[in-house]
Amino acid sequence: MDAMTIVLFIAGLVILIVGAEVLVRGASRAALALGISPLVVGLTVVAFGTSTPELAVSVQSALSGPGGADVALGNVVGSNIANVLLILGISAVITPLVVQQQLIRLDVPLMIGVSLLTWLMALDGQINRIDGVILFAGIVAYTIFAVRQSRKESAEIQDEYATEFGDGKRRSTGEWLKNLALMIGGLALLVLGARWLVDGAITFARSFGVSELVIGLTIVAVGTSLPEIATSIIAALRGERDIAVGNVVGSNIFNLLAVLGITSMVAPAGVNVAPAALNFDIPVMIAVAVACLPIFFTGRLIARWEGWLFLGYYVAYTLYLVLAAVQHDALPAFSNTMSLFVVPLTALTLVFLAWRAFQADRGAAAA
Repeated sequence: MDAMTIVLFIAGLVILIVGAEVLVRGASRAALALGISPLVVGLTVVAFGTSTPELAVSVQSALSGPGGADVALGNVVGSNIANVLLILGISAVITPLVVQQQLIRLDVPLMIGVSLLTWLMALDGQINRIDGVILFAGIVAYTIFAVRQSRKESAEIQDEYATEFGDGKRRSTGEWLKNLALMIGGLALLVLGARWLVDGAITFARSFGVSELVIGLTIVAVGTSLPEIATSIIAALRGERDIAVGNVVGSNIFNLLAVLGITSMVAPAGVNVAPAALNFDIPVMIAVAVACLPIFFTGRLIARWEGWLFLGYYVAYTLYLVLAAVQHDALPAFSNTMSLFVVPLTALTLVFLAWRAFQADRGAAAA
């Protein structure tokens, strides 16, 4: 591996993030100019737009050859794990996230259901083109549902999104052309950045002797999640807590339905699923999605200690991948500690919190 590979990898990542920002800015302004509500723009254009790096990288990876398919799948699964554990964790540590959108109560079960569907599709060792069509049909249906459901949101939520994304007034022809240029330029940057990033990631994997799947689950996944990280952290700092949470959940749904769906459709032989991903990484993604339910039920609040819990689990997950990749002697002890003590204790705690919140809700309803 030479210095040029490192330069191209970093340049590809930077270009990818810039391209996503330019694309989201142009698309959101164009949508607002059409009179679409800021809430709908936030839940669809922005949430999905921040996932365009995952889409660009996964498609480019799937088309680049056998090793690229592992990067593509690892990118989607790793990004979903990072979105919840890393991004929601950081956002909750900055400020406790009060989840007020009724849409979240529907989206999280949907995120769990789509994660389970992905696992079922992967049981035969491949997510083929038919699976991809089914997944993509799901994102179309979800988008239509989100637009319709947004009309029921409270005035407070509507104002929050209007403050962040604009007033929805119609724009002049000159601004239309500017927004169109932003979208085209953003797409071009995404394609170029994805190509450099994928080539660099595969070279890294081969140079260090680790699998393309691990590279996709770690470096590529976090890199392509940077737009979600920036959006959610900025929203949390501004007190726009619904945006911080909605961006993560919406992006996770988009990653599975659209990114994995489109990648499976365009890849010549679909997306092959490595045994390691089927037996460990996808179940972890499902477990992370399920963990959101009791936390969201506890007064619809993600507290700071829960944010630290998420961050701790992300560090533990990444550490496990590294230890497994190099077959370190500490791997068995680490695995036993996590599976026999840490994970069960966390699960019991979350179940207890959910039960206590359910009892409190029943008591309030009876009163």
